[in-house]
Amino acid sequence: MQRALTGVQPSGHIHLGNYLGSIVPALELQRSYRAFYFIADYHALTSIRDPAALRESSRQVAATFIALGLDTDTHCLFRQSDVIEVCELAWILACQINTGMLDRGHAVKAARDGGREPNAGTLFYPVLMSADILLYDANVVPVGRDQQQHVEIARDIAQRVNHHYGEGTLVVPEVSVRDEVGTVLGLDGRKMSKSYGNAIHLWDPPKKLRKTIMKIVTSSKEMGEPLEVEGDNVLNLYKLFATPAQLADIEGRYRAGAVGYGHAKQELFELVDGQVAEARARYDALMANPAEIDGILEAGADKARASARATMERVRAAVGIR
Repeated sequence: MQRALTGVQPSGHIHLGNYLGSIVPALELQRSYRAFYFIADYHALTSIRDPAALRESSRQVAATFIALGLDTDTHCLFRQSDVIEVCELAWILACQINTGMLDRGHAVKAARDGGREPNAGTLFYPVLMSADILLYDANVVPVGRDQQQHVEIARDIAQRVNHHYGEGTLVVPEVSVRDEVGTVLGLDGRKMSKSYGNAIHLWDPPKKLRKTIMKIVTSSKEMGEPLEVEGDNVLNLYKLFATPAQLADIEGRYRAGAVGYGHAKQELFELVDGQVAEARARYDALMANPAEIDGILEAGADKARASARATMERVRAAVGIR
């Protein structure tokens, strides 16, 4: 069976944008591939300085995937840092490329465009990501368009290694640009983001989830007035959870003035809560038992290490290191 790989950075509470844009598509991989899911805690060190927060966020990511149905017996869920071979491979890969390739990385460009000089970890990010991909002989790497460049770099490095040291030293992965949900908008109509403070957290308890949804920014139209369907912040989220029939029904009531914003937000809350309630109970149970999460991650790391060691045996032999 072909292998697919995806990684998720641990960066705090998971919101609906993360859930719809990356987690749900990632979980679909297990239907068709032997899937490797890693929590990118080494990558997170470029910005996170709180060790307790990093450990907690890593467990939150793991618990999220498990609660949402990842089959950890068949597939591999692990911490990036639990497979130390990734750092060894990253060094070998770094010796195959020039610095210009790294200087053109979009994370470096974004930092400089924002007036910040990137740290060395940010500059090195594409090499470590290439090692993440190539270490596990991934055939397919599904990513959003913002990460496509990194997979193309991994392909280029693998081809260089194979050219210098022999075909088959590394598996050259295919990039699969996944269909986007579209930008998931937050409470204020901008892209949902922790930095904007407009996020709806996936695992908030019902009372808090409802309170947050009730903060969605709307127009000042009163109950009984027709409401605009296009560009409405409530409907922008509603359509991501609703069936076509449910969406058509509420849009009809919007146009007829048969629903107010308060009622629409309540319906949105009920829709979201209904879809996540069972998974939230599993998530809460897991987070209450961190030892269980750590055990699952360690078992996943054992499987990942077996694959990593096989790759490194080939690579070491090819480059001349015993």
